[in-house]
Order: sequence, then C-alpha cells, then structure tokens
Amino acid sequence: MSDLSDPTTPKPLPQHIAIIMDGNRRWAKKRFMPAALGHAAGAKRVRDIVRACAHKGVPHLSLFAFSTENWRRPEEEVSSLMGLFMTYLQQEVNDMNANGVRLRLVGDRSRFSTAMQELMHRAEAQTAGNSHITLTVCANYGGRWDMVQAAQAWQKANPGQDLQSLTEEALASHLSTADAPEVDLLIRTGGESRISNFMLWQAAYAEMYFTDDLWPDFSAERLQQAMDWYVLRDRRFGSSAPL
Repeated sequence: MSDLSDPTTPKPLPQHIAIIMDGNRRWAKKRFMPAALGHAAGAKRVRDIVRACAHKGVPHLSLFAFSTENWRRPEEEVSSLMGLFMTYLQQEVNDMNANGVRLRLVGDRSRFSTAMQELMHRAEAQTAGNSHITLTVCANYGGRWDMVQAAQAWQKANPGQDLQSLTEEALASHLSTADAPEVDLLIRTGGESRISNFMLWQAAYAEMYFTDDLWPDFSAERLQQAMDWYVLRDRRFGSSAPL
C-alpha cells in the first residue's frame, strides 16, 4: 500500500467524477441573454471537461444534464433543452468516437420523444467499443428513481424470492451505472451546496466539492483545482485510520 504521507508518492486519482452542472441560467442572466444561450454555453463546456478528464486519466465522468424535477421548468425552456440535447448528440458523437469516448445515457427515457430515444440509442451504439473514457450523461434521471428501478429490476430477475434476500450488492448490480465504480469526487458548480437527488447511492462515500463558478465558467483549470483538493482528502471509508 502506498504511503500517502510521503510527498513523493503519487496520489490516487478519482476513478469516477460526477458533476452537477449548475449555473447556466444565471450565467446568461448576468450577460442579459436568454436562458437558452446559457444552456448552449454549458453544452460547449462539456467538451472541454471530457477532454480534460481523459487527458488526466480519469476513466469515468458522469454529468447531470436533466433531472426528473426539471420537467417543472417553463415549457419553453424545457423544449429548448430538448432541442439542445438532440443537437449535442448529433454534433458531438463523431468527435467522441474519434477520441475514444464511450457515451452512456442513463435515466427514464419514456418521456423523451421517439426521435430522441432513437438518437440516444444510435449514439451509444456508435461509441460502445471505445475505452479511453466513459462519459455517462444522466437525463431525466433521479437518484430515487434509480434505486426504485433497480429494486424492480432485481425483483423481475428473481421472481418468487422474498425481499429479505435482497442485498446491497444485488441492488447495486441493477443500478443504471452498475458498470461504473462508485463516485469518488462529486462536484457541483453554481454556488449551491446540495446534491439534488443525483446518484444518491453511488455517491455514498464521495468527496463533495462545491464551487461558486457557474458551469459555463468551470474550466479545465478549475477541474484541476477540484482534483488537487480531492487527493488531499483523508478517505477512510468508515475506518479509524487512513488507508
């Protein structure tokens, strides 16, 4: 086991970074722009952060793009977000594929249009063989929804078994992110200090990093600051001594 107190010992990188991308609307409002332009600026920032994570050797990045609660926003804004999401998938998937990015889209797809669902399926299929970094985009996603659907999936896979036989490991294997490690570092931009129903199970032992930077301003340099903060954390996972 490496000695983390030794400054010459390489510090472990987070294997899974999850980001709540908050602040697009406020970024636009500060510039007297419509909210749609703030969301567009945020979408452009995604490319920079994916590339930065891949360059730094982070194998898993998850982004909270659209929550189950976001349907409550004004209809015009929701429609704009859906259009932006479709445009993003159409324009970025070839670049992702060329750069070894595996794209996964998790969440309840039933509320999306048929065209959107088909586009999501094609984007995942096109990048399925890539292994440089896995980008998980959470759309119409909620942590509570994920746990409920995991329990339902377990019950379907184990008909007739009593609920008492359900274990943490069994439930985790049916989560929408079951093929990814648990979240090591959860970042929220925009100045809020809550996780807003995002990856409640997966982030049980995540280090929480909150920044006032609005998402369109969250640069690769800001990401590095968060990672520098992370490696200084004393991650004990419930034990009484540093690992």
